[in-house]
Amino acid sequence: MNKIPMTIKGYEKLHIELKKLKNVVRPKIISAISESRKHGDLKENAEYHAAREEQAFCEKRIKDIESKLYHAQIIDIKNISFNGKVVFGSTVSVLNLNSKKEFIFCIVGDDESNFKDGLISINSPIARSLIGKKILDIVAVDTPSGTIKYKILNVQYI
Repeated sequence: MNKIPMTIKGYEKLHIELKKLKNVVRPKIISAISESRKHGDLKENAEYHAAREEQAFCEKRIKDIESKLYHAQIIDIKNISFNGKVVFGSTVSVLNLNSKKEFIFCIVGDDESNFKDGLISINSPIARSLIGKKILDIVAVDTPSGTIKYKILNVQYI
């Protein structure tokens, strides 16, 4: 499996979620399964089946997070020398040339992305268009509603 790029914050967030799943959620589910078994016939026991479904989801998420943490390539943007180019972890100010609105994006890993907070995935069309570009470059991003052009106003490594 390839390395999964993520920021230090993203790594810590996943690590916290993993601890919660293992130390809080998993024991609650086990307790719920144990309690529902006491109610008799398991074939028609909705509580038991719901708890088992929740357990399967929890265990899958635990395995998923463990795999991501194992394959994580933690990138600390503060250790990258400033060269003016957009890279993973950089914060980019852009001007949408179609709407004349300014946006600020931070390019992060898939698990960290949250468009409302300005955190865009490295695998998003916008991020892929911005990577490697520098201030004053114009990039075109193909979207379902058409091509949007952005002008890079600033690149920060914060």
